[in-house]
Amino acid sequence: MANFGGHAIPGSFFLLYGVWLAIKHTLQHHWRKGQAAGRQKTPAFLKKMEYVEGGFEMFAAFVGIMVEQFVVDGPHARLIDRSSGSWVKLMNWQHSTMYLFFGIAGFTIVVTTRTKSAHLGIDRLSVSLALFVEGFLFHYHLHSRPMLDTHVHTLLLVPVFAGAANAMLQVFLRDNIVLELLLAGLFFLQGSWFFQIGCVLYPLSGPQWDLMLHDNVMFTTMCFCWHLAIALFIISITSLLVCFLVKRVSGNGRNVEIGMRNTANSSQKALLDETDEE
Repeated sequence: MANFGGHAIPGSFFLLYGVWLAIKHTLQHHWRKGQAAGRQKTPAFLKKMEYVEGGFEMFAAFVGIMVEQFVVDGPHARLIDRSSGSWVKLMNWQHSTMYLFFGIAGFTIVVTTRTKSAHLGIDRLSVSLALFVEGFLFHYHLHSRPMLDTHVHTLLLVPVFAGAANAMLQVFLRDNIVLELLLAGLFFLQGSWFFQIGCVLYPLSGPQWDLMLHDNVMFTTMCFCWHLAIALFIISITSLLVCFLVKRVSGNGRNVEIGMRNTANSSQKALLDETDEE
């Protein structure tokens, strides 16, 4: 949609998805570090997280498509106006196509988690494909637009195509925590930048931006770097908090286990002493 809400909806999805990936991959990394050699069975809670992720992607894609198609001034599932022979709201159709591929990625994650016969890496490949389609659509989304409009959307292509390349690398380099957290950061950057685009093109308050002023182009470029720094900071803090909580819970569990063992050993020793006395 050509309004602030049309950018806030995907922005919210990508912000939440970036934080979710940081939490999930940090937990997976701690689980992998604690595994003995040869033990690779995924615990139930990690599988449930994959189901939640896939379900969330499919739900968000469905909501996005419905909003793009059936908003008041939307195309209402009409691609061609038969009376005039012209296209109907192609921008909405492009956004719907983007959501469609993220829905496919969510479905793929659920299937690969559920079925052991699915090849490893298909889930990452589907995410890479969804990001590539998003960037491909936005690249041809900018023809004949004002300078600032074109620039802020071009900056969006940086995390989109970088994320697509990252997800493709994970097809071959699985369980790499650096790549996984970087992808989370790129998704978060996408989300925050969608909100920034909405504020630039459709401000909710204050004066309108001059879309042909070069100083505005310079400022938004610098602003993008600030968004990148914030994304890296938020993802790093999220991962560190998860690490802290996991270590704290693991430490408490270990102390309880050691206490139980010491109690059992003391009971066995007392029984042996009583036997010797008899």
